[in-house]
Amino acid sequence: MAEVPDEGLNEAPHFHGHRDRLRARFREAGAQALADYELLELILFRAVPRRDVKPLAKALVDRFGSFAEVVAAPPGLLAEIPGVKDAIITELKVVEAAAQRLAKGQVKRRPALSSWSAVIDYCRTAMAYAEREQVRVLFLDKRNQLIADEVLQTGTVDHAPVYPREVVKRALEVSASALILCHNHPSGDPTPSRADIDMTRKIIDVAKPLGIEVHDHIIVGKDGHASLKGLRLI
Repeated sequence: MAEVPDEGLNEAPHFHGHRDRLRARFREAGAQALADYELLELILFRAVPRRDVKPLAKALVDRFGSFAEVVAAPPGLLAEIPGVKDAIITELKVVEAAAQRLAKGQVKRRPALSSWSAVIDYCRTAMAYAEREQVRVLFLDKRNQLIADEVLQTGTVDHAPVYPREVVKRALEVSASALILCHNHPSGDPTPSRADIDMTRKIIDVAKPLGIEVHDHIIVGKDGHASLKGLRLI
């Protein structure tokens, strides 16, 4: 007797249709039409081709808070989430690196002072979600174009030591005429501390006699950013 074929044997898994619909919505309406977990799904599709990834995408957003925080999360913390393997971590870190490269490209494209919003966006993209404080310096030439972008110090969750003479020494080494200081507050609150203000003023005092201008000190966090110059603190 001939066997009756299993009608479901050749059917595609139920989530394949969901993937096609989500991709189509992204193409037609753009990223703004997608929730954070849906944008994450699009990334996870590449790393997990044969599984429904919606529950995992939602779990990641629940754990870290937002799309940006998931992408910026340290690999060790990502690996603690059930179902997150090396392939997924790699995809997320590629997206993070691409975002930073794009943001930095906007800063390099034209003088920093004529594209201040791009400078802010770059600092936030690069540092706002870091777990430890980092001090980044953007070194500029006479036309205020970017010469170098360097993380000079990485500290703890609430402190990164900064030595004014080391900052200025590095500026002289790269022949910078000006610089922009930037650091993050892992707490999320970008409000400048007394130590932030004092340190910035010390750098200005060391740099000014050498013809190096400190344009600003930008503090970034998950909750926004603060400009010491904008706040008239320097």
